[in-house]
Amino acid sequence: MTHLIMALLLVVFSGSDPKTSGDAVLGEWLSAKKDTRILIFKEGDLYRGKVLWGTGSSQKDIKNPDPALRNRDVIGMVILNGFKYDGDGVWEKGTIYDPREGKTYDCKMTIKEDGRLNIRGYVGVSLFGRTEIWTKVN
Repeated sequence: MTHLIMALLLVVFSGSDPKTSGDAVLGEWLSAKKDTRILIFKEGDLYRGKVLWGTGSSQKDIKNPDPALRNRDVIGMVILNGFKYDGDGVWEKGTIYDPREGKTYDCKMTIKEDGRLNIRGYVGVSLFGRTEIWTKVN
């Protein structure tokens, strides 16, 4: 009888909502303007994201505040760094680099019920920032 109960518990808990998994954010995402595709991947226990392709204003990082980096390609550039999954579909303590502005912002990511990803970039406090909604590529 205890084996049956254990088996039932295993089935119930293995079918949990995918947004509760930290790895739910992994994969390819389209930016809000649908002009950039970003691959979110995991290194150790941190989540990062790099540009796979884009049709933005420049293919080079010309607005970077460091002149030595202005000639690097935007395609392949890691723009999401240092995110940790804290549960409930939220990844925090990361940063996002915006090559269109040449600025880095504190950032948090949240997966919504409909599967879209809210990317919230901010300075200092999350209250003062901007949110973009990315769509997962199937």
